[in-house]
Amino acid sequence: MPEHVLHDILHQLQRAAHDAGRPVPRLLAVSKTQGETAVANLALMGQTAFGENYVQEAAAKHAAMAGTAAAGLALEWHLIGHLQSNKAAQAAALFDWVQTVDRAKLVAALARHRDPRAAPLNVLIQVNIDDEASKHGCRPEDAPALAAAIAAEPRLRLRGLMVIPTPHDDPALRRPAFAKARALFDALAAEHGAAVDTLSMGMSDDYAIAIAEGATMVRIGTALFGARVRAAG
Repeated sequence: MPEHVLHDILHQLQRAAHDAGRPVPRLLAVSKTQGETAVANLALMGQTAFGENYVQEAAAKHAAMAGTAAAGLALEWHLIGHLQSNKAAQAAALFDWVQTVDRAKLVAALARHRDPRAAPLNVLIQVNIDDEASKHGCRPEDAPALAAAIAAEPRLRLRGLMVIPTPHDDPALRRPAFAKARALFDALAAEHGAAVDTLSMGMSDDYAIAIAEGATMVRIGTALFGARVRAAG
């Protein structure tokens, strides 16, 4: 990937934030299905936070990254795909952030398996903001209880929320969902304090709207890497 692509994305995030009167959000590079070379190249350009959908794919990528020029860089790995409870032990050891916590059973499993010698695992609650039957995530009204459960675990650190609105063809139609997520985020921050600082929402085709509604982190893959090609095997 040419270096200017990353710079262009960062500039667009800055511009969208400026136009909306919002702080510039963090960029999470969605590296799922991308090879370690693509990730390493982006890391060498200065991008440090990467999002992966699958625990096993991320584990293989971690191992492969050890042989790249970016091996010595302090990268930050986020799980942004659905997490099954039987993968919680591996996820707790592998990731710095899990953005898809949506049930109490998963909270307990991640806390149990996080190494107490490691920094607490950063956790976002995935909220099914549009109540879609096909989507993972807790109901908005269940988020406060889940947040309290996370906050009670010393090995976890409650950081905020992650949402994926209904993918309307017109991104503007996603604005109400983003606004609803921001209201829920503000309520959690009022309850739990400054540690709740991350509202992960917005992707390649709607990040400007998400930023206008208060996103503090956007998840961008296609605009950075181009159309995804699933690796063989």
